[in-house]
Amino acid sequence: MKFSEIKKQRWFKIVSNTYVLILLLFLIWMFFFDTNSFLIHKELSDDIDALENNKEFYSEEIKKDKTFIDKMKDSNEVEKFAREKYYLKKENEDIYIIEHEDSLKKPK
Repeated sequence: MKFSEIKKQRWFKIVSNTYVLILLLFLIWMFFFDTNSFLIHKELSDDIDALENNKEFYSEEIKKDKTFIDKMKDSNEVEKFAREKYYLKKENEDIYIIEHEDSLKKPK
């Protein structure tokens, strides 16, 4: 097909119109190259979603920590926590740690 034949076709006349070319270039520029492009907006939107998920996670953690702090205001709870978590003991007291067979690592 020769160029003169292509020029006569309807789609070529529409695409080669100056306004259509300018509009097409403008859309391509705005979609890919501009500082406020669609791709940057999508990336920022994904970042916002991730931050909102982090916010929910940390809000739940704060609630757990607040209940833990309220629980630790009682001296008996503090003592219980110290004994269970850090194996602390009183003077002249022996602590025995009982391990079950299924919790022991078996040598290979």
